[in-house]
Amino acid sequence: MHTPTLKDVYAARPRVYGVLKPTPLMRHPLLAADTGLDIYVKHENHNPTGAFKIRGGLNLVGSVSAEERRGLISASTGNHGQSIALACQRAGVPCTIVVPSGNNPDKNAAMRAFGAEVIEFGRDFDEAREHVEERARERGLRYVHSANEPLLLAGVGTYALEIFEELPDADVILVPIGGGSGACGCSIVRTGIGSRAAIIGVQAERADAFARSWRTRTRVVGTSADTFAEGMATRVTFDLTFDILQRELADIVTLSEEEIADGVRLALRTTHNLAEGAGAASIAAAKKLGSRLAGKKVVCVMSGGNIDAATLKKVLA
Repeated sequence: MHTPTLKDVYAARPRVYGVLKPTPLMRHPLLAADTGLDIYVKHENHNPTGAFKIRGGLNLVGSVSAEERRGLISASTGNHGQSIALACQRAGVPCTIVVPSGNNPDKNAAMRAFGAEVIEFGRDFDEAREHVEERARERGLRYVHSANEPLLLAGVGTYALEIFEELPDADVILVPIGGGSGACGCSIVRTGIGSRAAIIGVQAERADAFARSWRTRTRVVGTSADTFAEGMATRVTFDLTFDILQRELADIVTLSEEEIADGVRLALRTTHNLAEGAGAASIAAAKKLGSRLAGKKVVCVMSGGNIDAATLKKVLA
């Protein structure tokens, strides 16, 4: 398992752009006024699956061997699963996704619409992932880990290339961290092009295993991942992404559930975009950091917009 490089990200572009277009990098005056910052939003919520992870799925599925095309299996809370499902559907490859019991119903429906077999198992993402690892061996399927996959990271990195090509003097990029693929993609590109931009990760306080591991340099396992922001709801760290981010990340910010919810409301009010919890986390973190970011060009990655109606109703209430 090699660490992807800038060359790998450039190599992913033909597979990614065969399906999608670069997403907007926008400056919203209301968001700038609310935060008091020179702030831009990278709208990965505008992708065909409503999230950034489609880039990684297209790159990986577009690279699988003839033997692996007999079927792929993965675990997801939804956005990674949609990515693999859509890419498999386009390539004519059977796809199975295991999600936690009680997972976002809209994300489950989207994965099924993209042709995936969706199985509910376990109390959270990590229990679903452990179940997948057993089923993959039993069924002889190609297991796609949501983080320990160089091809996923290289594909995701294409959005970071877009950021730096449009805003080469960006000073800070804020990106949510679940498994860490999005932050890794930014880090690989930032370092590869020689930018001095700081990559700052964002996590939920109630799913902060990565944050605690990064700060102490000792990897820990959380007892729960009790956050409505399912894109950040992980209890463990992963080998490839943790190794990269341990070296590359400048800092990490943790948010309360109310701060994440305020981010969703802030996105609606100031950008007129519907962001899921993880997708709104970066702008919530920018507001929390406040004066620390003054005078800097700040990019917030809106990683996804796939919030379900019940959760949105609670947030808006």
